[in-house]
Amino acid sequence: MKTISTNSVMADTKRDVKPFLKWAGGKGQLLDEIREYYPFKRYGIKKYAEPFVGGGAVLFDIVNTQQVKEIYISDVNRDLINVYTCVRDYSEMLIRLLQSLQNEFHPLATEDRKLYYMIKRNTFNRLFSDSDNKMERVEKAALFIFLNRTCFNGLYRVNRKGEYNVPMGAYKMPIICDAENLSEIAKRLQTVTIVSGGYEKAESFIDASTFVYFDPPYRPLTATSNFTSYTENEFDDEAQRALGEFIHRVHRKGAKFLLSNSDPKNSDENDEFFDELYRMYFIRRVKAHRMINSKGNGRGKITELLISNFEPYGE
Repeated sequence: MKTISTNSVMADTKRDVKPFLKWAGGKGQLLDEIREYYPFKRYGIKKYAEPFVGGGAVLFDIVNTQQVKEIYISDVNRDLINVYTCVRDYSEMLIRLLQSLQNEFHPLATEDRKLYYMIKRNTFNRLFSDSDNKMERVEKAALFIFLNRTCFNGLYRVNRKGEYNVPMGAYKMPIICDAENLSEIAKRLQTVTIVSGGYEKAESFIDASTFVYFDPPYRPLTATSNFTSYTENEFDDEAQRALGEFIHRVHRKGAKFLLSNSDPKNSDENDEFFDELYRMYFIRRVKAHRMINSKGNGRGKITELLISNFEPYGE
């Protein structure tokens, strides 16, 4: 685990950073509602933990707007955490590789792009994020970003073998290398603890001065809506209940937490799964767009859950 500097990770005179990945289920559209829960000034909270960091929309918003002394992020997706680590530790090398990928990809015709994409996807699946070879880890990170920026809908999906299998999307000139943003993010991540593993690893970091945001894989609204396997293992109802037990422990530590998840009542008004699991906390239903559906008529406004152990009054 990286040693944390005593310097704060905070909003300052530097330019704002933005997520560098497209992410299915990303929280960009709910930031206004989520900001109402930021407890930093209200409760004197100085630490932030995000054990399902994903695309980092909330992380980067907090970095841009709040004064936080210590930040912890983790994710069970090893390849994703390798990207964050390489952005922090090897940003110049990573940017060079991304610029090369962008320069090679943009001039290609559609069929040539598809072939190029498949070659890079196959290479990505052969590389290892935990390799002892720094160059291999950075190449894996660069290909992760390339695939993310050029694939269908920004999905991250793997098969039972753990192989990434999303097809190419249809984009004219996708931004593969945003060098300025990545360089600034690298600076902001220098004092951030980045951990590969499950949410349980965050427990030693969390204390009464911590705000924890949980954004786990959402419970599917229907039996057919589980469009993606984020890792080789499913996050089923048993896993949701286990997370609930962990959140109870976080609450008992005195930490402030916010959890987001799907609202089962969108498809079954009698489904009380989360209402029962988190009945002792504040449960709020907010409007959101269903973004991932291959059919246009399967998209639209639904409600999602924001669950916390304090009321959302905002700063």
